[in-house]
Amino acid sequence: MSPETTSIIDGINVTLNAGGMNTINIVLAFVMYGVALGIKPKMFSEVFLKPKSLIIGMVCQLVILPLLTFLLALAFGRWISWTMALGMILVASCPGGNISNFMSSLSKANVELSVSLTAVSTALAILLTPFNFWLYGNLYLHFSKLAADVPQLVIPLWDVFKTIFILLGIPLTLGVLTARFLPRVAETLKKPLQWFSIIFFIVMVVLSFMGNVDAFLKCVKYIFLVVLIHNLLALSIGFGMGTAFRVPKKDRRTLTIETGIQNSGLGLVLLLGTNIFAGFPPHGGTLVITAWWGIWHIISGLTVSTVFNRHDARKNKA
Repeated sequence: MSPETTSIIDGINVTLNAGGMNTINIVLAFVMYGVALGIKPKMFSEVFLKPKSLIIGMVCQLVILPLLTFLLALAFGRWISWTMALGMILVASCPGGNISNFMSSLSKANVELSVSLTAVSTALAILLTPFNFWLYGNLYLHFSKLAADVPQLVIPLWDVFKTIFILLGIPLTLGVLTARFLPRVAETLKKPLQWFSIIFFIVMVVLSFMGNVDAFLKCVKYIFLVVLIHNLLALSIGFGMGTAFRVPKKDRRTLTIETGIQNSGLGLVLLLGTNIFAGFPPHGGTLVITAWWGIWHIISGLTVSTVFNRHDARKNKA
């Protein structure tokens, strides 16, 4: 990647006032509340009685994906900027995306396992998202040697923890309690909030690129390729681990989708809706990688679902 292209990507920036930040945070809390409305304790009974696939999924998402993303960013070398590498690491540090349950349903995968993985990874994200991003972000900046003037990545872990706890922990708890004690209310709200979450993410992406369209179009081919390779890595981790440990076919499909679909909306909120990165400009590459990931994993999720269903159709004909 040429220095000119790197400069264009890093020049992409979005700033919000305090009111805009608070609005984004509140909306994300509602989105996570909607995700939790589909979580019912009885759905987890079989999954936790036979936890093999759940444990493998957690290892894929929370350990292997961030580690291999760090190594992939190093392997890209000077082809990407350090801000793009941090975007990859930020996405890999986020929990599973809220559309993964829908994709698992389309793929005829284990939906109960999908919901369990989403719930557990989101709960653990309160601690592990800031920790993984801090750990692998600093390791990358140390070993890549791309720029001597790049500052050390210092993240206020306690502030991040409080932010994610408010954005994820409280809405998830309220959503589960609603599903448990007010099932009719939960059923009524679940579908509208699912659509609301999709609209919210689209608005987030528009905010990310609004005013930077020309710059984005000049470098979109680089962003597309980086995210494509990174997403293929994530999908391969889930499928490969499921195959290696010989989990049932439905579970293997769920592991593939859950590892390949990350909650990049949370990453955008951390970038746009908080002051966590205020002392670490510029973050253009981090922003565009995170935003484009959210668009691309919808496309890749639908593609994987189609492949799985066509495989079933061919098998049934045979």
